[in-house]
Amino acid sequence: MEAALVSAATGALKPVLEKLGALVGDKYKRFKGVRGEIKSLTHELATMDAFLLKMSEEEDPGAQDKAWMNEVRELSYDMEDSINDFMQSVDAEDTKPDGFLKKMENLLGKIKARRRIGNEIQDLKKQIIEVAERNERYKAREAFSKNKNATIDPRALAIFQHASELVGIDEPKSEIIKLLTKGPSTQQKMKLVSIVGSGGMGKTTLANQVYQDLREKFKYQAFLSVSRNPDIMNILRTILSAVSGQLYANTEAGSIQQLIIKITGFLLDKRYLVVLDDIWDVVTWHTIKNAFPATSSGSIIITTTRINDVAESCRSTPFSGDIYCIRPLDMVHSRQLFYTRLFISEENCPAYLKKVSENILKKCDGLPLAIIAISGLLANTERTEGPWKQVEDSIGRALQRNPIVEEMMKILSLSYFELPAHLKSCLLCLSIFPEDSVINKKVLINRWIAERLIHTEAGYSRTYELGERCFNELINRSLIQPGETDIFDRVKSCRLHDTILDFIISKSIEENFVTLVGVPSLTVGSKCKVRRLSLQVGKQKELIVPRGLVLSHARSLDVFGVSMKIPSMDEFRHLRFLDLEHCRQLENHHLENIEILFQLRYLSLLEANKVSKLPEQIGHLWCLEILELRGTSVCELPASIVNLKRLVHLLVNQNVTLPCGISKLQALEKLKLVSVYSQSFNFLQEFEQLQSLKVLTLDFEDYSSAGRVNAENESKKTIIVASLKNLGNLLSLTIWDGPELVGESLCPIPLSLRKLAVWR
Repeated sequence: MEAALVSAATGALKPVLEKLGALVGDKYKRFKGVRGEIKSLTHELATMDAFLLKMSEEEDPGAQDKAWMNEVRELSYDMEDSINDFMQSVDAEDTKPDGFLKKMENLLGKIKARRRIGNEIQDLKKQIIEVAERNERYKAREAFSKNKNATIDPRALAIFQHASELVGIDEPKSEIIKLLTKGPSTQQKMKLVSIVGSGGMGKTTLANQVYQDLREKFKYQAFLSVSRNPDIMNILRTILSAVSGQLYANTEAGSIQQLIIKITGFLLDKRYLVVLDDIWDVVTWHTIKNAFPATSSGSIIITTTRINDVAESCRSTPFSGDIYCIRPLDMVHSRQLFYTRLFISEENCPAYLKKVSENILKKCDGLPLAIIAISGLLANTERTEGPWKQVEDSIGRALQRNPIVEEMMKILSLSYFELPAHLKSCLLCLSIFPEDSVINKKVLINRWIAERLIHTEAGYSRTYELGERCFNELINRSLIQPGETDIFDRVKSCRLHDTILDFIISKSIEENFVTLVGVPSLTVGSKCKVRRLSLQVGKQKELIVPRGLVLSHARSLDVFGVSMKIPSMDEFRHLRFLDLEHCRQLENHHLENIEILFQLRYLSLLEANKVSKLPEQIGHLWCLEILELRGTSVCELPASIVNLKRLVHLLVNQNVTLPCGISKLQALEKLKLVSVYSQSFNFLQEFEQLQSLKVLTLDFEDYSSAGRVNAENESKKTIIVASLKNLGNLLSLTIWDGPELVGESLCPIPLSLRKLAVWR
């Protein structure tokens, strides 16, 4: 079963409901005094969860609805933290004490725990009731004053722009016309082109220019917008009215099927030109396409969409068309659009504004919508370097707002509101990263898993596969840009356009999803409960976390930059995700008291090269799933590591000594890397018991005997090879400095193996 336990829409309500269910189960049956209260609270929260999910689909909920949604979300996070604290204390008390005094102390602890959970459940229920009553009270008042004005979709105005006002349109227009006229004569075959690209790229404008160029050649023509929430009956009536010349009022029909039959019957054996702008889903296309007879020789259909899968569906059978991926403006056309709107021509731009203007254009990255919006903002800004530099700095960091920028945000927001709840949360996570970051796919997906933004009951590997589908879907919807690929053309990283980053930062701040510290032009509110903390050290020498921020409920902590003062672990009791990659200022003492992070699932110390020893208490992180230690100076793992029963990935350097008892790590799926000759015989003999292992890297370099033949090493090699043959779920094996294993010892190769890499 696939689900998002935590989301931007509903906060932590789902895990709260799950844990409240556990509290009325057998394990906690001794707390019978509050079972009735828990059931009542569960019913109330389940209703709120469903309502929040529904409200998250609204593009522009009222101010009162927003306030209520935020209040419930915030309360849900606090509730989960309280329940986790209680469960953890009960689990600790359930250990059997030795001696009379210890037993009495344990008994008193249990009595206190029962009293505490009773008081907390009562308090939580009271808060929930107060939130619900306050919402109802003010909702009634709002009903009398709410009068929402209809707004015009700014994209609708694109078709009224005169061709002389457009920049960079001629080349893509001629390319599309060539696609529509190449090959067999358009008199003999129907043609279709689907224009695909992200919001603000100018798809509607381009489609309209092609339409205007070709329309005089067609007697029957239509140009209409499908949009996110299409009224199919209305769309089909509009098509029938446009191509047949009937008044819209005369196109009524009893059903969608009857309308399709009418349109098909009319267009049969006729040449027509139809533009279907802004299609959002495959199902809508599959319905509308039935109205167009594919046998109408010489006819043309043009579609536009933000989603690659929709474009693929449009161009497939029976139309067999082409996909046109709209490109950003090149720098020549970007300059032309920008300078013309502000100075009539580039030559009129003052020299002291030239450098900042060029920097702004680089940030716009050829997105016409962004160039138009930013130039509109600058048109009302004093023409001196200082204010323009402020605008430059704010792009990608919660851009300054004016009506034109707000229109741009509205267009970009359409892609966001179309996302299912779990993908909204996955996208908002990217606001954590600094501007222009290249974001590693694996780290991003592991973050989603650690925070339970995505989740399955089928194990870590299946959940990771779900994460890959989510990642690909964000690329498919043109919300993130693919980065570098591997030798199999699989995307390994991604980046964000600055305007998309600007939008999701605004959304994250609005919903208290992320708190950003150190970002220029962003002010951090005081006395704010932090849910996810991103510390970004830029040009400032030292970054100080503002006083007043409540850090004890933070779920993730990321530190970007090497001059950041590392905060104490004592302040972050409820962390799930801790990323200290490349923190070269991190030292051993910073990891003291790490056992307090009892909910931690992901810990990365990658390239934190001053860390040479892990505390023994790391074995108390019972929820830990991923431990990344590559690039540290750790040479030996503490024996307590084997207590991490949920550990799935363990990533260490060469020549690191691993402890005996490794067989206890029955959840372990990835182990990189094992320096075979640095391990004890006991460790190697346990190795074959790691039956969940899927990915393994072995290193056969001898770091102690300088290449001399060593009988002890030969014995270790024999043991590890025998173990490999018994690892029935191993999918990937990488071997360093042991090529002879493949030709001799490792035969037959394990049947499960899909990838074998051997390096000298």
